[in-house]
Amino acid sequence: MPIRTAGFRIAKILGIPIYLDATWLLIFGLITYTLAMNFRQMHPQWTPTEHWSLGILTSLLFFGSVLFHELAHSVVALHYQIPVHSITLFLFGGIARIGREPSKPIQEFNIAVAGPLASILLAGVFGAMTLLFPSAQMVGALAKILGGSNFILAVFNLAPGFPLDGGRIFRAIVWGITKDFSRATLIAGSSGRVVAYALMAIGGYEAFYKNDWYSGLWLGVIGLYLLNAAQQSIAQMTIREALAGLHASDVMSHEVPTIEGHITLEEYGAEVLRTGRRCHLVLSGDRLVGMMNVHTLNAVPREQWANNSVQSAMIPRDKIQWTSPDEPLLKLLERLLTADINQMPVVSGATDQAPQIVGMVTRDSILRVMQTHSELASHLPGK
Repeated sequence: MPIRTAGFRIAKILGIPIYLDATWLLIFGLITYTLAMNFRQMHPQWTPTEHWSLGILTSLLFFGSVLFHELAHSVVALHYQIPVHSITLFLFGGIARIGREPSKPIQEFNIAVAGPLASILLAGVFGAMTLLFPSAQMVGALAKILGGSNFILAVFNLAPGFPLDGGRIFRAIVWGITKDFSRATLIAGSSGRVVAYALMAIGGYEAFYKNDWYSGLWLGVIGLYLLNAAQQSIAQMTIREALAGLHASDVMSHEVPTIEGHITLEEYGAEVLRTGRRCHLVLSGDRLVGMMNVHTLNAVPREQWANNSVQSAMIPRDKIQWTSPDEPLLKLLERLLTADINQMPVVSGATDQAPQIVGMVTRDSILRVMQTHSELASHLPGK
């Protein structure tokens, strides 16, 4: 399930926005410090400026390598006409957020394998640099570290633990054999949990028996991240199954509460408390002019409610996001989450001048469908 993009945007490559998560700053600083100290130990004849400059450059090129790895995934996804919403660099590397799952096992396989192949290519390029510039100590030190780190990045990502690349390759193989995407996802998700628990166990061994707390803690944190990601993947599959074949018209409420735009925010708050309805369409006479909800009300300081009208604070009509009765419910939920809104009017046969509002869909109504599906799943045919 796509989530709101965290971090700040730094570039756009091939039409794909590139973001840096706040956690990237932490790991960038840690890696830079570690590299600078290693360069100081290995090359004491260099100046402190050279140690830190090479440390910063190596860190930047390492994260450039991670970005190249994610771009390789993205290029193959775009080849299959799968939209790529963004790439984000964060604590554990990078992630490309695609618009939908691949439609065939071979697409999943090719998208997944592209990343490790790109990292192996970079490992070869940096390895060749150590041979081409044998007398350049700084180039050699940089190339040796980047060659090794890209090779490790490729090997680690090939571990058969979903959602690592190896786990996605494993899912593609199982999908191809079983012809069942849901079953393949559940099996791959289970493999991800196995790999996650193994990493945490190795981390515990490193920390408590070998007294290497740095490596042990790092492996444990990565294991926890993979465990959470694997569980999320299984949860997302459950959501997809629950909402498959459903549309906005299946869960919308036909009762669309309205409110006059001239009333004060104080009066609107009282109406919300009286009815429990959290969202209203705003009318001026018979004309639709906007939408008002509790979130928008709370954005106005409480002491200003008595002196401001609903129309002064509402979401204008041209800013309202709409849905149609036949929009797939999964796609609609993704739009609600991406926009961070709780409800959306359902419009049938609308024009810009006269939208015909036929209902309202809320996150709660979709969540009720998912909860009911979960409660009845064990009793459904084939379960």
